[in-house]
Amino acid sequence: MTRRTAIKSGAVLLGLTLTSCTGEPDPAPSSAAVSATPTPTSPSASFAFGTASQPLGLDPALANDVESQRVTRQVLEGLVGVNQTTGEPTPLLATEWTASADGRSYTFTLRSGITFHDGSPFNAEAVCSNFERWFNFSEAIRKKAPGTTFKGVFKEHADQAGLSAFKACTALSPLLVRIDLTERFTGFLQALTLPAFAISSPKALAAGRADVLNLTRGGQVLSAYATHPVGTGPYRFSAWDGTSVTLVTNEDYWGDRGQIGTIRFVTYDHPQTRLQALLDGKIDGYDAVTVGNFDQLVKRGKQIIQRDPFSVMYLGMNQEVPVLADLKVRQAVELAIDKDTLIRRFFIDNTAQASQFVPPKLSGFNNNAPALGHDPAKAKELLTEAGYKGQPLKFYYPMNVTRPYLPTPEKVFAEISRQLTAVGFNIRPVPVDWSDGYLQKVQAPGDHAFHLLGWNGSYSDADNFLAPLFGEKNGEFGYQDAQVFSKIDRARGLPDGQERTEQYQTINAQIAETVPAVPVAFPISALALSDRVISYPASPVLNEVFTKVQLRP
Repeated sequence: MTRRTAIKSGAVLLGLTLTSCTGEPDPAPSSAAVSATPTPTSPSASFAFGTASQPLGLDPALANDVESQRVTRQVLEGLVGVNQTTGEPTPLLATEWTASADGRSYTFTLRSGITFHDGSPFNAEAVCSNFERWFNFSEAIRKKAPGTTFKGVFKEHADQAGLSAFKACTALSPLLVRIDLTERFTGFLQALTLPAFAISSPKALAAGRADVLNLTRGGQVLSAYATHPVGTGPYRFSAWDGTSVTLVTNEDYWGDRGQIGTIRFVTYDHPQTRLQALLDGKIDGYDAVTVGNFDQLVKRGKQIIQRDPFSVMYLGMNQEVPVLADLKVRQAVELAIDKDTLIRRFFIDNTAQASQFVPPKLSGFNNNAPALGHDPAKAKELLTEAGYKGQPLKFYYPMNVTRPYLPTPEKVFAEISRQLTAVGFNIRPVPVDWSDGYLQKVQAPGDHAFHLLGWNGSYSDADNFLAPLFGEKNGEFGYQDAQVFSKIDRARGLPDGQERTEQYQTINAQIAETVPAVPVAFPISALALSDRVISYPASPVLNEVFTKVQLRP
């Protein structure tokens, strides 16, 4: 049995939905509310899930790593959810919504009778309190916590209010809230499905001094609130120790509470230890199956569920490092990389090679985006033409972690480093433990010439891939192309249709021509599950809430 035939098809439904999930920003009011009948008996099952790393923080507004979001998706909810079958925005804390004709104002009707886990009421004032908090994040907070999402979606915070797409949040009544934008933003509803826009209890935010980042945990700077989140979700936070996070069922949850009463997210930072924990019955499932343990799972008859690809793995380059400011040098990097070898050795079967940053399933993908291919001889010629003299270039890569887009970072680094060295680059390895602030180190200005990273899509719009990476100059790439910035800004406001699709295709081609980074693969990620699990809600955008896990009696 091959790796391909062993895969379960639990996630296949979602694959066909990712082609056209971004509708006009003026949807008819939705009545397809997920007001499921609450489970009549209290969930009693315990479920242990293996993760590849500890969360970086449990305040979703300030942490955007996969493991942080995996936990906070269970504890907090946003106004809008994601339909598991269609991928469309679906009611969650808002039961319905309407948009103004110009697409600059959205009015949400809120679900009634909801309380936060601390007993305080969920209402329009609470929603606006959260939006105002995000909008008013200070520059100091943003520097300490580069995982903030607000700017990537709304362009600017209150200190640059004239450039922000967010204008105001107004509580019209206890259960009616209006959000005003300064411009049309076609992907607005989809963006609200991001974990970063989940609604926290204002009372808990104040008690936990959420905007005072004065605690240190595993190399991360956190607030007290980020160690004990409080939302309206189906699970309450219980504990976070050195190796695991424990959640318990929310007895007052408005929706279906499923079968699981207690969840433990247990960290195993090496693929083989996760595999062994599953085989030993210590956990019921784990994420981030690697090529190295895929065949072992198959031989032992374990379930493997594959997610449709919705991420991009890339080699980042920093143009603030003088050598990499030369386009010929960056082109030499692209020509040096043998993507086929990398994918064959380190990624699951059916992982596709990438020549751009927008996945093929999204409108805006450009079939004709320029790609230089693999040509080591040409790479050497370009380095000679550029006058590269062998200056050392620091190559950062993460250790002790597995990401959906990067299953074995150390091995991928070793191969890419070998390929770059073969054409004449002088590589200086800089290994950084993931939990020791790897993201901060490579996303902030610094001496990183090269780095390994990826982007997992969170909603089905090309803007979600392009704006956070290339919508403005940032510390990760030192990339500055005013024309691309302007085109991304314009495209996000165009109505869904041919003009918007063509604009994103143009943007993809223009980015590919200037090589600010090298996209390597659109990886397929997979989960392994014990026989105890009947079904698991696999999602390309990782919107996996454990009330939907079905277990054998």
